[in-house]
Amino acid sequence: MAAITAAMVGELRAKTDAPMMECKKALTEAEGDMGRAEEILRVKLGTKAGKAASRITAEGVVTAYINGGIGALLEINSETDFVAKNDEFMALANNAARLVAEHNPADVAALLALPLDGKTLDEVRSALIGKIGENMSIRRFQRFETTAKLASYLHSGRIGVMVDFDGADEQVGKDLAMHIAAMKPVSLSSDQVPAELIEKERSVAALKAQEDADKAVAEGKAVQSPEILAKRLEGSIQKYLKEVSLLNQAFVKNDKQSIEQMLKEKNTTVKAFTMYVVGEGIEKKQDDFAAEVAAQMAANKQ
Repeated sequence: MAAITAAMVGELRAKTDAPMMECKKALTEAEGDMGRAEEILRVKLGTKAGKAASRITAEGVVTAYINGGIGALLEINSETDFVAKNDEFMALANNAARLVAEHNPADVAALLALPLDGKTLDEVRSALIGKIGENMSIRRFQRFETTAKLASYLHSGRIGVMVDFDGADEQVGKDLAMHIAAMKPVSLSSDQVPAELIEKERSVAALKAQEDADKAVAEGKAVQSPEILAKRLEGSIQKYLKEVSLLNQAFVKNDKQSIEQMLKEKNTTVKAFTMYVVGEGIEKKQDDFAAEVAAQMAANKQ
């Protein structure tokens, strides 16, 4: 069998970017044949990427790209926060956002099929999965194309906002994006709040009202009439709509003004916005370390 030297391992690593031990194993299996070792690594890394694909990706980053009136906001996920800070992972995220802006793909599958550095974006992603050994997935994106202006704000890579606005003052767009990241409105105006969110809030308010009524009965106090309870319920809904709609929110830089008042003062209008929070809605895996240790100890006794 051919001797596998450190120089050979280094050469294969430089060619493939694969982990050092994987390079050594591939060279050993290929009996020192560099070409065969490269093929073996391609197969192994592809398999590795396939296995990683089943693992939950709830960490990651939100990134933004703007070029004139065209922009994109994109969330890409990883398994751990450590990988989310990796330079190559960030490069993948930034390139993906740029491709969204430039090519306007219909969905994530179409985005992954776009070319990047002589490969498809999906091939670049799979190669990086093989190199790092951790699953990565592009979750969602929003493309903007406007005759007005775009502004974005990224908070630690965990929260990303893009705003389509019309006004002379560029700072207003930046302030809006930062406000949205801080206050997390769900819509531009109260009449745009999704019906399912209103019904959920109505249900919570009704349950609270029932609890208050049950408590009053238990304490021997008078129970409010159905008319008064209905007014309280409607008041709760109106308060909720004010809290979650951008135009009605108090401006974070001046809580004496609503966003609507601030925009009027600055002669600015907001056409649309999108906010992404990394991992929002993804169920993270909860590791039971005690059970894991117990299982390993049991296995060692066999």
